[in-house]
Amino acid sequence: MATKMTTRFRELLKRPELLVMPGGFGPLHARMAEALGYEAFFMAGSQIAAYLYGLPDVGLIGFREMLEAARRLATGSNIAIFADADTGYGNAVNVHYTVQQYLRAGVAGLHIEDQEAPKKSGTLAGRRLISLDEAIGKYQAAVAAKNELDPDFVICARCDAIGSEGGSFESAMERAVAYVKEAGVDVVWVNTLRSREEIKEACRRIPAPVIAPYYGPPPSPSLEEFQNLGAAAVLFPSLTTAHGLQATWDLMHDFKERGPAALEEWNKRAQESRWGVVPRAGEPLLDTSKIRKLEETFIPESLQRDYAGTFGHKKH
Repeated sequence: MATKMTTRFRELLKRPELLVMPGGFGPLHARMAEALGYEAFFMAGSQIAAYLYGLPDVGLIGFREMLEAARRLATGSNIAIFADADTGYGNAVNVHYTVQQYLRAGVAGLHIEDQEAPKKSGTLAGRRLISLDEAIGKYQAAVAAKNELDPDFVICARCDAIGSEGGSFESAMERAVAYVKEAGVDVVWVNTLRSREEIKEACRRIPAPVIAPYYGPPPSPSLEEFQNLGAAAVLFPSLTTAHGLQATWDLMHDFKERGPAALEEWNKRAQESRWGVVPRAGEPLLDTSKIRKLEETFIPESLQRDYAGTFGHKKH
């Protein structure tokens, strides 16, 4: 019997080895992560807002938009999807509903942050937190909601105290420990940790697996360092988007100056990549062979398509 995705994700967070999660907004990103051997993918609300709606990450995207994005990612890939659920889209009652709907959408877990609504980007200024008591109640509601349907579904509390109004590392530790001991969350994401010492101390003091991304001065810890510091997981919310956007920016400027000659040069550069050209027209990102097999199996021979005698772009 196959292991449930929720169970698998829970196991990944509890194992000794570091779980590395690339982030983004689309199923193609998740499939690329899957093809390259990553075991989980992070659905980043900031990327949903920016790439699907052209909006900043300031709480303008609502529950329905995020739920649909979660469903697309879960159905479009075969690895665990860890989904952003912002503040839970309301009070504890809303959180209870949000958790059950996300679970039914097929993701393996979600995180809810302890910010006031409307929230702000987790890495930018202006964050303000709800009270500790209200946050504990919301996380208790989240845990109760998943226990009704699937106890293995992962509830992560994201603590945004560091860098928020009146917040500090110590207040983040107080909150994080309470979220585990009083609310029963499965994982804690301590946001905007700014030093290796903070990562190590957070992982030592919090009695649950810790997601510990680094937001201090460069250089970032290596993946081996993250593991040695005690992190259960580390995620990179814009790993599949930010540098691709820069490449698009550069290409569009180049094309404006030189036209199709720029495309030819960029295509040549892709062909010379040590990892080859992205397989945009087929496996492992787009399952075209499965479509052909379904056609051959279930469509009468007289109605099947003439692939050999019609025009089609060469494979890339």
